Order: sequence, then C-alpha cells, then structure tokens
Amino acid sequence: MIGLNFSLRELLTKFEKDIQAEIDAHNDIFKSIDGNRQKMVKALGNSEEATMLQHRLDDMNQRWNDLKAKSASIRAHLEASAEKWNRLLASLEELIKWLNMKDEELKKQMPLGGDVPALQLQYDHCKALRRELKEKEYSVLNAVDQARIFLADQPIEAPEEPRRSLQSKTELTPEERAQKIAKAMRKQSSEVKEKWESLNAVSSNWQKQVDKALEKLKDLQGAMDDLDVDMKEAEAVRNGWKPVGDLLIDSLQDHIEKTMAFREEIAPINLKVKAVNDLSSQLSPLDLHPSLKMSRQLDDLNMRWKLLQVSVEDHLKQLQEAHRDFGPCSQHFLSTSVQLPWQRSISHNKVPYYINHQTQTTCWDHPKMTELFQSLADLNNVRFSAYRTAIKIRRLQKALCLDLLELNTTNEVFKQHKLNQNDQLLSVPDVINCLTTTYDGLEQMHKDLVNVPLCVDMCLNWLLNVYDTGRTGKIRVQSLKIGLMSLSKGLLEEKYRCM
Repeated sequence: MIGLNFSLRELLTKFEKDIQAEIDAHNDIFKSIDGNRQKMVKALGNSEEATMLQHRLDDMNQRWNDLKAKSASIRAHLEASAEKWNRLLASLEELIKWLNMKDEELKKQMPLGGDVPALQLQYDHCKALRRELKEKEYSVLNAVDQARIFLADQPIEAPEEPRRSLQSKTELTPEERAQKIAKAMRKQSSEVKEKWESLNAVSSNWQKQVDKALEKLKDLQGAMDDLDVDMKEAEAVRNGWKPVGDLLIDSLQDHIEKTMAFREEIAPINLKVKAVNDLSSQLSPLDLHPSLKMSRQLDDLNMRWKLLQVSVEDHLKQLQEAHRDFGPCSQHFLSTSVQLPWQRSISHNKVPYYINHQTQTTCWDHPKMTELFQSLADLNNVRFSAYRTAIKIRRLQKALCLDLLELNTTNEVFKQHKLNQNDQLLSVPDVINCLTTTYDGLEQMHKDLVNVPLCVDMCLNWLLNVYDTGRTGKIRVQSLKIGLMSLSKGLLEEKYRCM
C-alpha cells in the first residue's frame, strides 16, 4: 500500500514538473514580449498592423493565463483524485484484513459443540457475526462500487511489452504506473468481493447448522431431563421396598398387586427412553457428536432403566415365589405335618408326596395315613360287616377330626369359597384352602384336639385316595362336598338333604 501511494505521488510530481517546466521555459519569452508590448504597439503608431499586433498580444496573454489556470485546475483535480484513490485503496485493504479476521474467527468456532451451553455460545457468536456483516454491508458494497467506477475509466490492461533499454527496467512511464495502480485496485476489489460473498455464504450455512443442531440438542437435553425426573421418582419407589423376607405373609398378595401396578405405571418410561435414543440417533447426520458429559448421561439413563426393569421383575418374582411357598394358598405350612426322617414334597401338579430319607423311598400316602390304614386292617376281625364298616369309618372320622365338624359349618365353608357348581374341578391348592378354613374354625373351638397342618394333610391325602387315585391334582366340587359331609357330625337324613 505504501509503495502504491509513493508511485501515485511520484506520478503526480512528475506531471507537475513537466507542466511547470514547460511554463518556466516560455515564461521569460512571455515576459519579454509582454514587457515590450507597449513599445512595439507605439512604434507602429495607429496603423492597421499596430491594431492587429495589439489584438494578437491580448489573445496571447489570455491564452497564457488560461493555460496557467488549466494547469492549476488539473493539478488540483489530480491531487483530489490521488487522495480519493489512496482512501479507496486503504479502505479495500482494511476490508480485506477485516474479512480475513472474521473468517478466522468463524473457522475457530467449528466444529459444532457437543452440548447445549457450547452450542448456545456458537449460536450467540453466529448472531453477532451476522449483525456485524449487516452493519458492514454498505461499506463493502460502496468500496467495491467505487473501485468499479474507477476501473471503468481506466484502459483495458494490455500485455506487457519487452523492455528495450536499461532505463525502462528501472523507471516506469506514467501510463505504466497508472496501469499498475489500476491492477492493484482491480485485484483488491475482486478479493474483497470474493471474500465478502464467501464469508456471507459460509456464515449463513453455519448459522443454519447451528440453529438445527441447537434445536435438536435442546430437544434431546429436555427429553433426558424429563426422563431423569421420572426415573428418580420410580427409583425412589423401588428403593422404598422392604426385603421380601421382612414382609408379613398375609401382606404378600397386596405387595404383589402393588408391584404389578407399579410395573404398569412405569411402562410409559420405556417410550421416553426410546424417544431419547431416537433423538440421539438424529445427531449423527448433522455431524454433531454429543459431549462426554451428555453421552454419559444418556448411557446412564439407559442403564438405570434396564436396572429398574430387572429389579422390578426380580422383586415381583420373589414376591410370587414367597406367596406360592408361604402364602395362604401355599403348602409350606403343611411341611410340619411330618417328622424326620420323613419330608413332605410337592409334584409338578401340586400333589404332595412323602420322602423317607432313612429308606430313601417315596410314597403318595402320609406316614400317619399309612399307620391309620394298618390300624383299620386290625378291625377286620369284627364279625359283622356293618359293625366292621362303621367302626372303620368312625376311626377315620376321629383321625381326621371331622367328628368335631358341624354339618351347617361345612355348608358355610362351601358358601364362603363359592363352591356352587358341583361339576367344577378344584386344584390341590383350592382344596387345601378350603380345608384350611375348615380346620382353622375347628382349632378355635378345640385347640387341644386339632393340629391344623396334620389334619389338612391327612384329609387331603384321604380325599385324593378316594377321588383322585391317579394323582392328577384335580377333584370335583361334588366329590369334596360328599367326602366332608359324609364324615361330618350330623344326622344321615340331614346329610342327604344338604347333598
């Protein structure tokens, strides 16, 4: 730029020297003629030649003054033009520096940030840059337009001719210097225009990327925050669960229902987890990579959801197993009906069987039932069959403690368990539940006579021997009614009426 200013100033000085040299060269002649004008006119007198000479001298004087005035005007115009060109070149150079600086600042902003705060900073910088470009637009377009106007008045740049002398190599003609200035201005104005258009295009494209990325990342962050709130609420409920071993047996069913309701309640969380993962998958096409903190939060939410699901299923499974093994419908309490070396066990269809660890054998009949059958065999010596049968039934009735059971109590138990359809099939747990209700009532009235686990197990064993010899695990309601009513306390006629 300094070199161009010096070249322009040198061109202007050279022009002034040439014009001034011409004026100075003829100034003495002009003064001599002007000084002797009166003498020459006077010498000619009043002749026509004197008049013509006077006229020519006046014309020469006017033309001389006009030449000096034009020279001064040209000098002033060139000085103003030179100053204008200098300012234009300086303006173009400053614009190039500014555009380069903004381009570097924009490049430093890339690539896209990985979280909302970082993207928000990029968004704010983008907005500020767009405002600066808007404010700078008039200056840039005006400078380019002024350069275009200047270059329009310049001759088309001709190809350089080979130098013919050493002097031409070291000194440039005024025309060549003017072409050099025009060339520099053409280059700088083109550079400003290209950089301006490029910066606007890049910043506009970058703005779109940042806007879209910020929108997606805000959606993802909002979804993760919302999911985190739901997860914390669900985890608080889960963490409030007591160990299954510390729960009362009577409350197991209530806890099972609550856990199943909780599982249904947290089901919508799965949709939110999928939504969060879908939003995360939409970032890759934007060349947007979440920050380490955001990625960890996403992974943590997925892991917490999986752990929550597993813990709910495990807790529910433990409750159901505990309810099955220890609940009101379980057979766990019946394990005390046998003593060592015997052990009560359950087949796949819930039918009990008994293991003798001493002989390492198994059998369907309860040890006490086996003893009862052996004692009934001892009654075969009774002479009359009617007496013999009656004594056997009475012994069975007393062994099962059904001699204590009132007939109307039996009917109430059936009604309580809604055993109205005689053809309905009952499973072993259903039969045990009914028998447990029956013997619990008897125990309250005859604590010293009724051992609930033993009586329930013995009565179940007898019912299976009579009505389910194949041990399918199913007994009809009518069979249960006949078995219990036939051995309960009451008149035969009343039993017939109830059946």
